[in-house]
Amino acid sequence: MTTQDNTERFETLVIGAGPAGLSAAAVLGRAGIDATVLERSGDVAASWRRHYDRLHLHTVRWLSNLPGYRFSRRHGRWVSRDGVIGYLERYARHHDLDVRTGVEVRRLDRDEADQGWVLDTSEGELRARFVVVATGYNHTPVLPDWPGRDEFTGDLVHGQDYRNPEPYRGRDVLVVGSGNTGAEIAVDLVEGGAARVRISIRTPPNVMLREVNGIPSQVTGVLMRYVPIPIADRIAAASARLAVGDLSEFGIPPAPRGPFTRAILEDAIPILDVGLVPMLKKGLVEVVAALEGFDGPSVLLADGSRIEPDAVIACAGYARGLEPMVGHLGLLGFKGRPVVHGAETHPNAPGLYFIGYTNPISGMFREFGIVARRVARAIARERRAAEAAPPAEREAIAA
Repeated sequence: MTTQDNTERFETLVIGAGPAGLSAAAVLGRAGIDATVLERSGDVAASWRRHYDRLHLHTVRWLSNLPGYRFSRRHGRWVSRDGVIGYLERYARHHDLDVRTGVEVRRLDRDEADQGWVLDTSEGELRARFVVVATGYNHTPVLPDWPGRDEFTGDLVHGQDYRNPEPYRGRDVLVVGSGNTGAEIAVDLVEGGAARVRISIRTPPNVMLREVNGIPSQVTGVLMRYVPIPIADRIAAASARLAVGDLSEFGIPPAPRGPFTRAILEDAIPILDVGLVPMLKKGLVEVVAALEGFDGPSVLLADGSRIEPDAVIACAGYARGLEPMVGHLGLLGFKGRPVVHGAETHPNAPGLYFIGYTNPISGMFREFGIVARRVARAIARERRAAEAAPPAEREAIAA
């Protein structure tokens, strides 16, 4: 709806057309709540289009469906990057979602007069009664400001800019970071013909196999949500000892905490291995100490040694990137994540919801559907409460 002042007004605006935002919009629509999705890029699934070529979901297909539309069996057990992109495109069409691309939301402010929100966007000012923020967990790539970084004479790229191993064939490559991205890129480099591959690790990661005896680790992660965290950690440790073994002699000592504790306290997810472990045991990938800085062609390591790789691929993670949009509202906490999530709203921000800012071992795609339903129920409750208010009160709210 466009008002006399040419400001468009909406019932609900969803910011971000990735899997979290599309899930939220679809569930809202099925609940009879009008929702329009704003996406700053030119298409849905923007972050997935930037991922490296060989990427597959680490969660099994049948536990990765978004609400109201299933992955086709033709995608196989582990859905590829291109499979996810195609699925999200079909998902938006299947639910007939109103997605407006090329619209960047710069800032949100409370509209006290209308009991809603004012959005400063690249297309002008928009207003909405409810807003769902779903701009993505991996929003802004982070490249640490290592000493001497700008003078490094080799190639230095963030993991987001890595596509495939072809540019690194026959070269000496250092991968920095021991998350799933770093582990899989290291495997990709070896298989793609890199002359030497090393991986720099600061904190030993928890390492699990993507599946054990045909059972996806995600299934274990789902079941462990109903078990006390210390017990879940002990079960995971016992499973890892049997399936993975002790990697200390290959440069990865036991992690300082269990995977479920680290997921909660450190926002650290275990490696769900798709090939790194056998490559470590065969000496095809070497573990080195944490990267501390650069000195011309040299990389300086925490143990005092220095190496001279041709290229460094920094899988150093991402920031949530929410500060410009909502930082002034006092809603952000650890690692820039919202202090409320899902159906919860902050006292400073009624009607403002966040989805997709947790990283559960049980799987992000599965979580999107669960949280989207909770958000839809919360918005439906707010609508019913407003409709049930006495006429005088409704007029005062609308004034």
